[in-house]
Amino acid sequence: MKKSMPPVFRFAPSPTGYIHIGNARTALWNALLAKKLGGTFILRFDDTDTDRSKPHFVEAILEDLAWLGIKPDRIEHQSARIPRYQAALADLKARDLVYPCYETPEELDRKRKRQQARGLPPVYDRAALALTTEDREKLEAEGRHPHWRFKLSGRNVMWDDGVRGPSHIETSSLSDPVLVRADGTFLYTFASVIDDIDMETTDILRGEDHVANTAVQIELFEALGAKPPRFSHHNLITTLTGEEMSKRTGSLSIRSFREEGVDPLAVSLVAVLTGTSEPVHPVAQLDDLAALLDLSKFSRALTKFDPGEIRDLSKKLLHAKPFAEIAPKLTALGISGMKAEAFWAALHGNIDRIEDAADWWKILMTDRHFASAESEFLAEAAACLPDGALDETSWSRWIGAIQARTGRKGKALFMPLRLALTGRETGPELRAVLPLLGRSAVLSRLAPAPHS
Repeated sequence: MKKSMPPVFRFAPSPTGYIHIGNARTALWNALLAKKLGGTFILRFDDTDTDRSKPHFVEAILEDLAWLGIKPDRIEHQSARIPRYQAALADLKARDLVYPCYETPEELDRKRKRQQARGLPPVYDRAALALTTEDREKLEAEGRHPHWRFKLSGRNVMWDDGVRGPSHIETSSLSDPVLVRADGTFLYTFASVIDDIDMETTDILRGEDHVANTAVQIELFEALGAKPPRFSHHNLITTLTGEEMSKRTGSLSIRSFREEGVDPLAVSLVAVLTGTSEPVHPVAQLDDLAALLDLSKFSRALTKFDPGEIRDLSKKLLHAKPFAEIAPKLTALGISGMKAEAFWAALHGNIDRIEDAADWWKILMTDRHFASAESEFLAEAAACLPDGALDETSWSRWIGAIQARTGRKGKALFMPLRLALTGRETGPELRAVLPLLGRSAVLSRLAPAPHS
């Protein structure tokens, strides 16, 4: 029995903007399925459009994917493969499978509008096929350069979609696709098929907005003598207001989540599991997420994406991190030493981002004094502070003594102490704050402000 080859998945963004949560969703599914199935994941930049593709967006996409934990096995650039596309185009020309067209974009637009006005689908009418050699020479003498279209067969193209099941499209309902622009640059439809052939792509998982492209690309695969890969088209996600996501508008970009300081694993979890039957829930690491993936879990419905879900999950992941895992990040923020672990134990449930820990470290570990109008009460509280070194048992004894001495309870008892010790109305439990501060610092903060 012939042994099946390991699968090859790919993600092919155009570097024309920052990738958004929808792009990341596709990239993560492909990368994680490749990992789960022991295959290869290729990152391929669709950068043949030289006017819109920018090197800084290439770098940005690499940075954003790395931040999410995606490590491509190979990185390819379509701009480096132009000779291969030219050779494939020459082959199709020789076999009369493509034809030159001379309409300008404006002329094509007017033609589409006339068809729509007559209640006809805006499909290219193949008028260019009627041009004689003399007609073409005359048009080129006027300075026109042809774009090249692929002749679709018009048949019913069928495939077994990994998400949608048995699927079919009659290519007679589609325009013959443009493979090469008038300026000689190649379009994604053509370049992608050649890349998938050469790179032995076995699985193409992408958004359902590409379903119509699939019928076209299957015909191209066959025209180029190759077996088409397995196609799967997942459902799309929108913003909460129902808008489509776009790299050009920056809507819900991965970069914006990075700048916000959320946990990349939270972004990956919500991106991957939103719009599936698998509930969004914390996992320890990205590899654990790979084990949950199954194409059958995709919903067929359009799904709205809530960025608040990422923020909430990011907090849960942060709060659950053990000190050993978070210690390097704390050290980078200047949080280290004998008290660092106790500090994290006291604080971890009270911050939204790891960067917030740095503020609390300054509050608790540097000489501070917070102004208070409760000087008399604080003096009585200082007198009640238990003798000796403070530990987590000191708090209950101290509060009991203050309550017995002053008669205060509830907020009137706790809030002046919190404000005096931390300068904040909310924060970590004071039972954990006392040993972090130590006896000397507690008494200093309870004392009246020194005169300037």
